Amino acid sequence: MGKIEVNKKQKKESLLNTAFSLFTSKGFQKTSISDIVDNAGVAKGTFYLYFSDKYDLRNKLIAHKAGVLFLDAYHALTAQKVTGIEEQIIYITDYIIQRLIKDKSLLGFLSKHLSWGIFRNNLIAGTDNNEQNVYLVFMNLLHASGYDFKDPEIMIYMLIELVSGSIYNPLLYEQPVPIDAIQSYLHDSIRHIIRQHIQTESDSSQTANSAASDIK
Repeated sequence: MGKIEVNKKQKKESLLNTAFSLFTSKGFQKTSISDIVDNAGVAKGTFYLYFSDKYDLRNKLIAHKAGVLFLDAYHALTAQKVTGIEEQIIYITDYIIQRLIKDKSLLGFLSKHLSWGIFRNNLIAGTDNNEQNVYLVFMNLLHASGYDFKDPEIMIYMLIELVSGSIYNPLLYEQPVPIDAIQSYLHDSIRHIIRQHIQTESDSSQTANSAASDIK
């Protein structure tokens, strides 16, 4: 990466980091673009090189923060050498929960946004196109499991929405129960969804028979 590219990356990172700090301290509505560029130490014109407006910055910041969180969980998973796709997904889920417990600012900012859109839209978890794509990381994890999955994209969607919809009220408000009281149920639901989508020999036979019928 050349000096110009490094400089551009640093400016964009400064804008993202400054925006996160201001959004979580002052609030999104009370933070202006002028506040962001002044605190980041860049010109307002530089802001518009990367973002169309404050809402665009917020959306990209959500994708960035959530994506980095998922990738951190994945890297921790590989370091621990957890095996078995069910246990791997549960490990990632528990890692994310523990990180959000420790980082209330991140929890509040990502509340209700840790969702399918991060994956389906192939958003990049980072500030440039050289960083890993979260959606592809998870697809590769499924591929490495040794199983064939029926509709893997649907499975990933269901898992993400299950976790996203289940953890925020227990984390933020301890409602309907604190998070530690719901985790075992969450683990069971994750296992159930994964097992539902594992391709069996009978599934393969049915698919082959259906294809043969279509040919006739």
